[in-house]
Amino acid sequence: MRPVAQPLLQWFQENKRLLPFRQEPSAYHIWVSEIMLQQTRVAAAIPYYNRFIQALPDPAALAACEPDALRKLWQGLGYYNRVNNMQKAARRVCEQYGGELPADYEALRALPGIGDYTAGAIASIAFGIPVPAVDGNVLRVFARLYNDDADVMQPATKRLFTRRVLDQMPKEIPGPYNEALMELGALVCVPGTPHCEACPQAGLCQGYAAGRQAELPVKPAPKAKTSVTVTVALVQSPDGVLLQRRPSKGLLAGLWQPAAWEQAMTQQQAADALAQIGVPVQWGEALPQARHVFTHKVWHLGGWHATAPACALPEGWVWAAPDQLARVYAVPNAFAAYMKNL
Repeated sequence: MRPVAQPLLQWFQENKRLLPFRQEPSAYHIWVSEIMLQQTRVAAAIPYYNRFIQALPDPAALAACEPDALRKLWQGLGYYNRVNNMQKAARRVCEQYGGELPADYEALRALPGIGDYTAGAIASIAFGIPVPAVDGNVLRVFARLYNDDADVMQPATKRLFTRRVLDQMPKEIPGPYNEALMELGALVCVPGTPHCEACPQAGLCQGYAAGRQAELPVKPAPKAKTSVTVTVALVQSPDGVLLQRRPSKGLLAGLWQPAAWEQAMTQQQAADALAQIGVPVQWGEALPQARHVFTHKVWHLGGWHATAPACALPEGWVWAAPDQLARVYAVPNAFAAYMKNL
């Protein structure tokens, strides 16, 4: 195939979005943006990115941030393990590299939470190291360019596509090339029906020539998600709403939530469970049914409002006043339907 870089880079120069992390493309800024964008649309991530960088402007600040404050900064983005790993990586950067991300692909790859793609993005964009950064957008672009219907989720296919990306890379400007491929996949070579009429690669694209662009890339059918019933007690006292901290490992690790149990429960069973921590409840109206989709499971939530007297609580439970809900306690979006009016 003829080189794709020249028309791609010209298109990128004329059409790239003015994003905050492109205005100051330091290694730290690229790292934060790439971790946020793993599971979040660009438009949704930008206000979180700006707030995060203002509060934590460098790896040292991230490393030193109190964990609850860090999760509060991240609240709304979900997939909290991302930011937990970022803090672990920031601490290692401070311990081993003097507080600056290393200008070395393998060293970046060895940091917690940084995989092949993120290491490639940081290395190429921030440091000009000629390594590929192959995410889902780039896999889609190259599946169509080469009219390749191999399963892009298979490691062997990813390795083949990565070699193709590297073969086409102008080694003197790897950062703009990688960014241009990502941008093309985000704006033009989109999932489903791509905008081939606006694509700088249309004349080279074998999938387009074969009329197969909408069929590519090939992925296996997603696995069925597990359904889980979650019973919620939204308990309020004169001191605030009752919150419990989730376990330090597993789903939503370390976050705060209203009293909840991952099983179907009657009011009496929920009252008995709350009585065990010293909270006598008076039940109110039923909570509306809600649903939250995780990667591998779906929560089906329901339960009741309740009131209780202010009382002492065991470790791992708090009464959270409204201002504390706003400033201190990170509650996952799974409970947004119940927390938004508090």
